[in-house]
Amino acid sequence: MFKLTGKIAVVTGGGSGIGKAISVVFARQGAEVHILELREESARETVAEIQEAGGKVEAYSCDVSKQQEVNAVFGNIPKVDILVNNAGIAHVGNLEGTTEEDLDRIYGVNVKGAYNCLRSAVVKMKEQGGGAILNLASIVSHVGIPDRFAYSMSKGAIHAMTMSVAKDYLSANIRCNSVSPARVHTPFVDGFISKNYPGKEEEMFHKLSQTQPIGRMGKPEEVAALALFLCSAEAGFITGCDYPIDGGFIKLNN
Repeated sequence: MFKLTGKIAVVTGGGSGIGKAISVVFARQGAEVHILELREESARETVAEIQEAGGKVEAYSCDVSKQQEVNAVFGNIPKVDILVNNAGIAHVGNLEGTTEEDLDRIYGVNVKGAYNCLRSAVVKMKEQGGGAILNLASIVSHVGIPDRFAYSMSKGAIHAMTMSVAKDYLSANIRCNSVSPARVHTPFVDGFISKNYPGKEEEMFHKLSQTQPIGRMGKPEEVAALALFLCSAEAGFITGCDYPIDGGFIKLNN
């Protein structure tokens, strides 16, 4: 079950964290993985791990917020069976603590970046008779989180875009779903804590871990397992859905 043999998968932000875990598990299950990263060298570890295990992988330097760069990369990929829109950045701040530059930066990567990749992938998927798309949303698509105005805006857009694409391309045999992780322990999280809470890293890590009712942060591999299912043939009857993977955050945090 859950084999991706013969499939070509594009994963944005596949150099670390959740994107790396998804790239590795997809390759292990037989997919040829194409990683889009802002800095290609960031994907070297992922590429090496996949190649050492006998998998097929390519990495490209690409700023997903720039449509011309995205189009150029997709032009070099023969077909796209699977697209995972994972690349994203964060910002801490409420409405008043978010500048126009902050909003534009978050929008450019998280929303426009996903749009650019969706646009390129859908064209190829229509030509080849179908495909599977997975967008990385967030629990902030569903509940209010303090000081996450711009990030919440962007992930709410991802959730809405997922529903729109799923509806518009039913007849093209293109499935589109999203997952909404809570806090997942990645290098991104460690860097985020160090930057925003210097000197209080251990305290904040524990505090953020305990906000999940299950008592810990998620693991990238757990998100990757859900991504594998949703992009596999076994999920062929699923489209237009969002799957929280949140340790009970949305439903049990009361």
